[in-house]
Amino acid sequence: MPSAKSNTEITIKGITWGHSRGYTPLVAAAQRFTELNPAITITWEKRSLQQFADYPIEELAKVYDLLIIDHPWAGAAHTNAVLPLEQYLPAEYLSDQAENSIGFSHQSYYYGGHQWALAIDAATPVASYRADLMKKAGAKVPGTWAEVLDLANKGRLAVPAIPIDILMNFYMFCIAHGCRPFQSQERVIDPQTGEAALDTMQELYSRIDKKFFSANPIAVAEAMTATDDYWYCPFAYGYSNYAREGYAKNKLSYTDLVAFNGHRLRSTLGGTGLAISASTNHPEAAIAFAKYVCAPKTQSTLYVEHGGQPGHKQAWLGKAANHLTDNYFFNTLPALERSYMRPRYHGYLHFQDHAGNPIQQFLQGRQDKKSTLKKVEDIYAQSLKKEPA
Repeated sequence: MPSAKSNTEITIKGITWGHSRGYTPLVAAAQRFTELNPAITITWEKRSLQQFADYPIEELAKVYDLLIIDHPWAGAAHTNAVLPLEQYLPAEYLSDQAENSIGFSHQSYYYGGHQWALAIDAATPVASYRADLMKKAGAKVPGTWAEVLDLANKGRLAVPAIPIDILMNFYMFCIAHGCRPFQSQERVIDPQTGEAALDTMQELYSRIDKKFFSANPIAVAEAMTATDDYWYCPFAYGYSNYAREGYAKNKLSYTDLVAFNGHRLRSTLGGTGLAISASTNHPEAAIAFAKYVCAPKTQSTLYVEHGGQPGHKQAWLGKAANHLTDNYFFNTLPALERSYMRPRYHGYLHFQDHAGNPIQQFLQGRQDKKSTLKKVEDIYAQSLKKEPA
């Protein structure tokens, strides 16, 4: 990598998603990295979550050197769009990343014998609430599914209900009813478990404001912090930003998921990874930045201080990060540690893009359970056909 004394000017471009959690900490880290390595300039561009999801990583890798990706993309690694990081990073560095993984965050980017990204960010659906409003009303934070439904009956509950979030919660409720999805190539889930999961979901979604069928987790957090209409969200991908003083009009508190049939719900792992394009003209510089930004010290200080949600456990256990976020990391770590990792086969992204639609239609009363599950299974069969030869 060029040193500070080098006359070589290098510019590296990165692409991420356009929320403070996904953009601001990368800009801050890039600024500091350039101060330490003046010959290297790193710029970050951002897209909406939907734009980022809709554009193939293979195409982004032709334009950008650094890419923030979702872990199911690892199943498409046969395209060779990004670098296998174990060939570029020291074994001890990757060992530290693995040992300090938040749940399956680090492992989720390991596929086909290669490490395709570093877990720069960790998240799973967790519960959030307005502590001030709950206290004023003399209400307690729900601890069981029955208490969640009771709060929904009062019209004080918000929950993201766009297709992708509904699908992630379908996985969660299949697990809650005793079976993990995707255990065979014959079907996503057995009909009995699938119908039970849909029934449980309908208990909740029939009670929520219909506007949430067009709301993602960010929109829910904004609604809960901008108004006093909603007190509690039972599960949405966590954003530590909303637990920080001054980020929004009002602050959210975060906690673990409730118990269902005697066991806490097990939500679906999210987060993001930092990958490096195989087309980059500056692999050494890109690797150096990746190593810097995902290092425990950077993750525990600069990254989290600028709105990031680190992927390194040392940051989650640190007093500084929890002081900034009203103990967001302490309180939600158990949910992250037991979270369910989605499949990563090549055709999975086709399934994820489409399978939430029939489930949403069911929850809106537009079709029955059997038709819903058949459509889900048909999409699964289509996704399996997309496997590379």
